[in-house]
Amino acid sequence: MGYAHDYASAIMHRGRIPMEPVDFVPDWSDRPRKAKFYPEAETLPLPEPARGVDPVPADGFTLPLLSGMLQDSYGLSGRRLGVQANTDLAALPHYTQANWSRGTSSGGGLYPVGVYWAAGPGGPLAPGLYHYAPHQHGLRRLLTGDVTGDVREALGGDPRGASQYLVLSVKYWQNAFKYNSFSFHAVSMDVGTVLQTWRLWARAYGLRIAPALWFDEERLARLLGAAPEEEGVFAVVPLEWEGGAPAVGGGAPAVPAERPEVRHRDAERSREVIAFETLRRIHAATLGRAADRPAPGALDAAAAYPPRGTDPVALPAPAAAGLPVADALRARRSSFGRFDATRPLAAEVLAAALADCAATAVGSEAEGPDGPRLTSLYVFVNHVEGIAPGSYAYDPQAHTLRLVVPGAPGPFLQSNYFLSNYNLEQAGAVLVPTVRTTAVLDAVGDRGYRLVGAAVGAVAQTFYTTASAHGLGAGVALGFDNIAYRERLGLTETDEAPLLIMLLGHERPRPADFRHEIA
Repeated sequence: MGYAHDYASAIMHRGRIPMEPVDFVPDWSDRPRKAKFYPEAETLPLPEPARGVDPVPADGFTLPLLSGMLQDSYGLSGRRLGVQANTDLAALPHYTQANWSRGTSSGGGLYPVGVYWAAGPGGPLAPGLYHYAPHQHGLRRLLTGDVTGDVREALGGDPRGASQYLVLSVKYWQNAFKYNSFSFHAVSMDVGTVLQTWRLWARAYGLRIAPALWFDEERLARLLGAAPEEEGVFAVVPLEWEGGAPAVGGGAPAVPAERPEVRHRDAERSREVIAFETLRRIHAATLGRAADRPAPGALDAAAAYPPRGTDPVALPAPAAAGLPVADALRARRSSFGRFDATRPLAAEVLAAALADCAATAVGSEAEGPDGPRLTSLYVFVNHVEGIAPGSYAYDPQAHTLRLVVPGAPGPFLQSNYFLSNYNLEQAGAVLVPTVRTTAVLDAVGDRGYRLVGAAVGAVAQTFYTTASAHGLGAGVALGFDNIAYRERLGLTETDEAPLLIMLLGHERPRPADFRHEIA
């Protein structure tokens, strides 16, 4: 067993055995920037995305479509300033500490994922490598010249022969300054939320997002000019480009005479950057190599178990979403203590959230289009019309809830939550995705930990988007006793790991919110 098994165990037990360093306190006065910054790089503005236009099927991405996807996923969509229960409320009125909403969710609202575009021939820009600047909604040109051959070589070849690629990296310090050793777990989920936002957004146009997670990571880090020990390259996404012919020799990597490398360097704001040994070890353990790509069917042994429980409760047909995906993403937010238990959740809306989350997958090359489900879903019902309070397993095939523990779960939920920003009993329902983490690691190696995080993060992003589309409050939290949930759900004799709790319900009416769009 590799180090990822040890890290996964530490994550599961951290509610009872704190992870080192146990005495760490974030220095908020010396926090890093909220996005990477290349002071010497030219920034090219992206076109304004079209609004109020229904999506129509496209033959491939165009610059306006790519601009819209980036804006609705990681671009700033509005300022969050309202009365709620999160611990950062006192800082939000100060503009320098403003919290800007985005379509994609992120652990702690830190947004550490960097998005790069390796633009090849046949596209709208001069071939080169560009970094997406979310605060300016623009592209920073870091390198001129076609580097897509280098990307294909790092992938070990690309049968699709794409000429355009998006590359996702994580600068660890943007998250580790707050979450230290826990940060790798959080940022793995962050990558999954970005990928799932793109999958949902692109699907509305008939386009496909199929990320690669196994590739020569050190090669791509050198290309990006990233310090390998400070930044991880987590995913490469080939883009179907409108009118783009497959790259010459797309399936066979070529060896360039001289390997390109970005010379621009990200300007770090923090005066002191702290290295965490646990983070260093799990990064090193999960480094990707194209030769380690799992064989087809490798994940079959890690498939989700059949649903547990008895006494199936039939769910109604899922309610139709009230908003298209792009609008739902722009309206997405965390409820932070604003749930209102006096208005029960409609069963058909709970059914929609469960069905959407159960159908979610990262769609990586390790899973394949017909691969097994990796996630299971459990739901703690507090206040749902027509469903008795209790703890249930969701059966996606039969679209039923199977009773695991009868009785109101509110006292259990609140007593095993560590933070003060939510009253879990006030939510209509609390959904819990689980993954057989150790089985995934046994099947595909330590790199599989990134797949586990991405899979759960993708479910969280689907959950948020569905809740927003139905006009409901939502919140996703990591501060709970994972082991207590395993015990409650009877999972201690299995390898199922509860990794998130997702709260769904109505919010209190007439909230006191700042109207950024008219300010």
